[in-house]
Parts: sequence; structure tokens; C-alpha cells
Amino acid sequence: MFDRRRTIDELEALIGVSWSSCQRILTEELHMKRVAAKFVPRLLSEDQRATRLDVSREMKDQLKTDPDFLSKIITGDESWCYGYDPETKQQSSQWKSASSPRPKKARQVKSNVKTMLICLFDIKGLVHFEFLPQGQTVN
Repeated sequence: MFDRRRTIDELEALIGVSWSSCQRILTEELHMKRVAAKFVPRLLSEDQRATRLDVSREMKDQLKTDPDFLSKIITGDESWCYGYDPETKQQSSQWKSASSPRPKKARQVKSNVKTMLICLFDIKGLVHFEFLPQGQTVN
């Protein structure tokens, strides 16, 4: 199986073909180009996507009956903030054909260094944020 993340230098060393020949085969004969993965916050399941769509439609309907609906909402989120060594764009790039989809990456490798961040928002933006002390939980 072809490892799409290999560089032309690695392919040259692996198969013993010149750099220019590897590049020509990939681009001209196989019609591939090098692209970086598109970053997405999370890779959702089909059920999660369907739920998001249903909730969005319900909120859209509510907005039709109450134009001030969005100004009454305060929402919050908590998230772990990890320390990590980010993968560079070059390190995440890989070869793809014109018909194959762009690769995706969800997250970096997490370290043990983490703290919880809590944020509250309304229609105008951030209302409050707080980093929790180590070991504290949210109920």
C-alpha cells in the first residue's frame, strides 16, 4: 500500500528512482498533487450530524416566531486545553489524486499538561471565561 504522506525524497530512497522521475510519475502520470490536511474541530458521526441539523432547524423555526430569540440565549462550553507539539503543515501534507477527497486531521497528540477552560457566550460575544484550578470539576 502506498503511504500518501511519504515525500519525494523518501520515495526516491525507497524505490531507487531519481527525484525528478518520482515527481513526474506522481504529478503527470498519476495526476496527484501535494496538499495539507484540512483542519476540522471534530470528525462527527452520522448521528451527531443529524442531531445538529435537527437542533438547527428547531432554532430557525423558533426565530421565525420570536425575532428576539437569539438575544435571550446564553450558551456555554467547557474544553480541556492541552499542551502539545503541533505538527507542521509540511509534516501533515500528503499526495492525493484529483478524484480523492482532501485529507482531514482532527487533533494533535495531547500531552499530560492540561487545564479546563469554561466559556459563556451570548449574542454579542464572550460573557465570561475561566480556567479551572487543577483537579476541580464542573457540575
